[in-house]
Amino acid sequence: MEVVVGNPLNARYPHPDPSTRFAEFPNTPVDRIPTGAFPPGIVEETEEDLAAMIECLEKLDIVVKRPDTWPHDQTITTPLWSTKGFYNYCPRDIFLVVGNQIIETPNVIRGRMLEAYSYRKILVEYLKAGAKWYSAPKPMLLDSLFTAEQEDLVPRNDEPVFDAANVLRFGRDLLYLISATGNDLGAQWLQIALGDDFRVHTCRINYTGSHIDTSVVALRPGLLLCNPEWVTREMLPPIFDKWKIIYSPPMVGADRFDSTYLSRAIGSRWIDMNLFSLKPDLVLVDRDQLPLIKLLEEQGITVVPLKIRHSRMLAGGFHCSTLDTKRKGSMENYFE
Repeated sequence: MEVVVGNPLNARYPHPDPSTRFAEFPNTPVDRIPTGAFPPGIVEETEEDLAAMIECLEKLDIVVKRPDTWPHDQTITTPLWSTKGFYNYCPRDIFLVVGNQIIETPNVIRGRMLEAYSYRKILVEYLKAGAKWYSAPKPMLLDSLFTAEQEDLVPRNDEPVFDAANVLRFGRDLLYLISATGNDLGAQWLQIALGDDFRVHTCRINYTGSHIDTSVVALRPGLLLCNPEWVTREMLPPIFDKWKIIYSPPMVGADRFDSTYLSRAIGSRWIDMNLFSLKPDLVLVDRDQLPLIKLLEEQGITVVPLKIRHSRMLAGGFHCSTLDTKRKGSMENYFE
């Protein structure tokens, strides 16, 4: 198994522009969106936590790769807009791995336009080894894309846009969340790009945020972990009708931060549900989530307890901050 682990160095808040407000701060006026670099202490502690995770992965004989440190403070300019970079802490957000294909996705936040460059050495290595590496059409990300009604909060279907973290893979089937970071046209493009060998299923849940992996977590074939506030069985495609769904208990320590910290945090209070499944019976989980750990162990799943102290600030737990690129086994069809 091989895993790419993100890099928090030089991480910044996404620049306060229409794309950032739409995807991350829909209820905050643009002039009140946090800006600039994340505090050095938060970045340092996050790198310490990632180092501990990498040590754990390597002890499990998992190969780990890291992206280059990137100058996210530099201005990104097109003829249509200017912005600054964001981070490369969450490789899960920008690359979708399906079989031997690595897809650079058409991300919604403008500051992510060049984020894939920091992974270029890794991608070239995979290309030389035989991977199919390609990019979705680069979106224009005009202001008009983000003029959806507030109660909808889905980018207009002017062009295909979606983050890779809007998608969960189930062998030859993919679950695609329609949200602030993924529109219907993005799902249509993905289905066309993948062809008849794969099936893209869309869903909508009671969540106006962005990614799917604090709402639905694939544990093993036949078993899903879901968010009790945002997901009901009826919101999922019929392919999951025969699957067992377990619901996460409330997060422990969601109130451990003060109001100032929370006002600047990008992630939701459910971020520690963002676990990373290494095998059908082995997962990385936040060590403080004892009720969730108990629930998983009752399902016969072994838990590796670790910690990312600032997962909520940076909007990335163990699943977000990793990208599994190689796994053993063949491409399965779990729904026939």
